[in-house]
Amino acid sequence: MARGTKKSDPNQGRLRIGNQWNAIRIIALSQNNPLKAIAEFVENSIDARARTISIIRGKSKGEQYLKVVDDGEGIADFRYVATHIGDSIKRLLKEKGEEGIQGEFGIGLMSFWTVGEELVLTSCPAGGSAQRLHMMKDSPDFVIRPSRELFDTPGTTLHIQPLLQGMKNLSGEKIQSYLASELRDRISRSGVAIRIIDRTARKDLVVEPRQFHGQLLHGLPEARTPRGEVYVECYLTDPGSGAGVALQKQGTRVLPDITRADAFRRPPWTSGYVEGIIDASFVQLTPGTRDGVVYDDAFDSLLDALAPVEAAISEAIAEHRRAEEDEASRAMLRRITRALKEAFAMLPAEEYGWLSSRTEGRGRGKGATAGNGADGTDGEGANPNDAGTTDPVGDAATDGDAPEGVFRDGDIAPGVEVGEEPQRDPNGQRAFFEFPGPLYRVELRPTAARVGVGRECRLRAVPRDRSRRTVDSDVTISWTVEQGSGRLSGDQGEFVSYRAPEEPELAIISVRARQGQVECDARATITVTAELGGSRPAGTGIVGRQGLPGYTYRYAPGELWRSRYNQDESLITVNSGHADFVFASRQSATKLRYVSRLFAKEIVLANFPGVPREDLLERMIELELYMDSFLR
Repeated sequence: MARGTKKSDPNQGRLRIGNQWNAIRIIALSQNNPLKAIAEFVENSIDARARTISIIRGKSKGEQYLKVVDDGEGIADFRYVATHIGDSIKRLLKEKGEEGIQGEFGIGLMSFWTVGEELVLTSCPAGGSAQRLHMMKDSPDFVIRPSRELFDTPGTTLHIQPLLQGMKNLSGEKIQSYLASELRDRISRSGVAIRIIDRTARKDLVVEPRQFHGQLLHGLPEARTPRGEVYVECYLTDPGSGAGVALQKQGTRVLPDITRADAFRRPPWTSGYVEGIIDASFVQLTPGTRDGVVYDDAFDSLLDALAPVEAAISEAIAEHRRAEEDEASRAMLRRITRALKEAFAMLPAEEYGWLSSRTEGRGRGKGATAGNGADGTDGEGANPNDAGTTDPVGDAATDGDAPEGVFRDGDIAPGVEVGEEPQRDPNGQRAFFEFPGPLYRVELRPTAARVGVGRECRLRAVPRDRSRRTVDSDVTISWTVEQGSGRLSGDQGEFVSYRAPEEPELAIISVRARQGQVECDARATITVTAELGGSRPAGTGIVGRQGLPGYTYRYAPGELWRSRYNQDESLITVNSGHADFVFASRQSATKLRYVSRLFAKEIVLANFPGVPREDLLERMIELELYMDSFLR
């Protein structure tokens, strides 16, 4: 052994490829998404400074083909491309300071194996002649020949034919949608025009960068990291309508949704309320598929930089949720008000009345504004008197004895949309749609009532057209005691009184409205009883401005109360920590019915103070029955 030489250690050495062709096959087949492969071809064109790119899908000689044509700078050395797989020249250019280049692995061209059988790449670099590179799938050979073109057109043409069997369903629309998301920022920054010509489907499509439709979140904290720039663009959207937040590297999408990475499977990214992009230039891609990242120190640096951004987005989502719950509470109260209005119209007006509602200023009722519950939810409701008027809309004046804001015999509460009569303009003129149409039905108020033996009950018939406008001309109304021995004060007209007999019974009163050849019927059921249990005691009715109060939530887990009504504050508090509320909140329809039953409970308790509990339960069932008929 020569002096000064060191004996090599057989247990140390350098890694090397044992079978180069097998390594190339693994690289070529590592791309599992043909759409990603097409995006790689387009990115090569963008890196070559192309201004226009055409993707052509068609059929020639009975075989489908895919072609990508650009007007870029072209390829100067085909042999280098074919013999330096895994060693991209773009990486060297980026090390020299070249900007706007994305590729770095030198394997994008080999992904044609996931698209078709044969690749022909024709290119004419500036100042050179056109060359053609020919490669076959599953073959280690390549051929470079001069291109037999009459004119050397600058740019590159990539032609793959025939396509694989699984590519038959790859339509132009799918390519368009994928590129719009995958290369969103690269298209915007480069200004390249991408056109898809689908000759099979006879369509000409343009790839536009994908636009987000939510509310842009302004003023997010900067994501700072010593490794490079992090660009955050996030939008607040409705749950389920967005596609999540994508992770990008220099404008190219890496992850369609960052929640694919375990580190991001937490709020706010999993909330469904946010969509957008996060672009980190320093993350390390997985070379094979280019649709994942390496969880190294650079990735940890990204997580640390996004911490203040996550906090700001979470707060924005919380505010958005509070606004949603606030609007849902108002919508729920409107529906409950509508159902109660209809139920009150069908029940005796002297037995049921609205709860008191807070007023502000003369002639305007103002519903209580609900505060924040302990669970962070808001509940704000308006009452039926939020219409800017002191008089109920409808025919309250005909009753005369109804106090202001008390709705009797089919009168319609201000602010309630069902059955409202349109208002006239300041000149007193009536629009065409204000005139009622032909008779469609007749409503009998009340539909169900209790009356003591020998006592009277007042009834009213309201003719309506199809749009629920009151028909007040050319209508005759006749009344009949269909069942029972009681008597009516008359048999014609809109109003009648029923005199109950001296013995208890169940009476049925029918009314018929006639307009020309149109006839409509309705029936009321009157229970004649010797003992009016559960009636509202005289002088205990709710006085003052009446309607529905607002409601709010209070998170009180472990406490058994479901709701409480504070008349002084005109507010119903619902226990959002009660097990029944938690169960009902799983579905919006169930929650609506649960809250409506709480309103019914408070109305019964307020209208019948001091009444035995058995009678209160009877009233609850009665009110809920008629509310459920109109709770829609």
